[in-house]
Amino acid sequence: MATVTTSKQFTLNIRDIVKGLAMAVILPVLNVIQQSIEAGSFTLDWKRIGLLAAGGFIAYMIKNFFTPAEVVMTNVKPDTIDAIKDGTAEAKVITK
Repeated sequence: MATVTTSKQFTLNIRDIVKGLAMAVILPVLNVIQQSIEAGSFTLDWKRIGLLAAGGFIAYMIKNFFTPAEVVMTNVKPDTIDAIKDGTAEAKVITK
């Protein structure tokens, strides 16, 4: 079973920055596609793309800065999940 802990509240780590940069790329691309479909022609407004990228990055960083830390467990057997839901087993988080 693997666990991943997100960054603590009011902190940012390298994973947050990488995901924020991905958002900074995805947001403008989706916007350009949407505008091109609506207009019927493909045009690039670099100033708008840059502003959308910066806005997407900043918004994602702010969101992660204020989000409390979470522990995400992967590769958990379905039987274990069902037992926890039924109350016949208990989940414990052990920090090192």
